[in-house]
Amino acid sequence: MTDMAALRAAAAQTRANAADTSAEPMATPRGRPERQPVRTRAELRAKKVSRDGMDWYEVEGYASVYDRAYEMWDMFGPYNEVVDGDAATQTLAAGPQVVWRFNHGGMPMASTANGRLELWTDGTGLGDRAWLNPKRADVQDLIRAIEDGDVTEQSFMFTIEAGRWSPDYTEYRIERFNLDRGDVGPVTYGANPYTSIAARSGDFLADIPDLPLLVAREAHERLAARLDVAASLAVTPPARRDEQPKGMSVALVQAQLLAELDGDF
Repeated sequence: MTDMAALRAAAAQTRANAADTSAEPMATPRGRPERQPVRTRAELRAKKVSRDGMDWYEVEGYASVYDRAYEMWDMFGPYNEVVDGDAATQTLAAGPQVVWRFNHGGMPMASTANGRLELWTDGTGLGDRAWLNPKRADVQDLIRAIEDGDVTEQSFMFTIEAGRWSPDYTEYRIERFNLDRGDVGPVTYGANPYTSIAARSGDFLADIPDLPLLVAREAHERLAARLDVAASLAVTPPARRDEQPKGMSVALVQAQLLAELDGDF
């Protein structure tokens, strides 16, 4: 099994080395998508209300909880990310255009543009309240899932505008984000940090020793075709077989896989 504590430590060290040798400060995590959703487990409340002479489903919850660390991955490996309590103040003051939808996809169910989505920030996090049309079949299905407890989490899509790393590069704090043209709403297990491709990388690394030969060869060919892997191997030699690696980085594990597979051909 991959030692995740060692992997995090190695990722932090590699990240720190990259920051030290970079001509520009590492303002945001490298390799993190510009717009990447973050999900939050928080209570979702849905009820039928009357508004403007019509019946609506009012759904309320928190799309983000402040000062609660969650795991993310950048090009160096895993790290903790935290949203600062003032991160939403500026974007909300600017009146962003935001839509409310399920799993960051499909037709919007509400939006700030039509006045049926309200956003606020308080001591808990980024709050949202949406009024949904009960005549829509997708809304009816979502409300049933919320009432049954099948959908219990929310997420929001945003762009990082400012942030900073901890001195040891193990934690990144988002100090300001931009919600304009983003979205908020309930999710199943979709987005980051727990079921994204990046988060599954830890499971992949743990499975390397037991990969079937054909799968391992395919992984070898795909890794060899990646220019970023080749560049990292130029400065990060593979671990020797007679040494027990200590705190392997992602690049080092990839290099070890390549070295071991070459011996089987």
